Amino acid sequence: MEINYLWDTNTVIYYLQGLLSEDAEKLIDNILLTTQPAISAITEIELLCWRTAGENDLKLLRNFIGDSYVYELNREIKDQTAELRKHHNLKLPDAIIAATALVNKLTLITRNVKDFDKISNLHLSNPF
Repeated sequence: MEINYLWDTNTVIYYLQGLLSEDAEKLIDNILLTTQPAISAITEIELLCWRTAGENDLKLLRNFIGDSYVYELNREIKDQTAELRKHHNLKLPDAIIAATALVNKLTLITRNVKDFDKISNLHLSNPF
């Protein structure tokens, strides 16, 4: 299955907890029918250290991570991350996520559009 989208941490949490609107959930469901979910290494870490997650949440998260393609940090992502931090004053996790999407030519699915919209060549999808 091809990969077209990179999921931001908030999108994964909202989706797995059933907190999306009906329209947003349908959109995400349709994306999952045609593409494999993908996350950055930082999203994997953020999900695994989610403080308020109960046992059921952690099980869902681990299953989602297992079903997802995880983009590890390579030299190109690291270099792009540094450039984004220098030019856009992003927090390190956001810069890593954006760099991962840019390097791999993926659309970032996120609720936090304001954190990323200043990056002109980054494609965003906000299902919220």
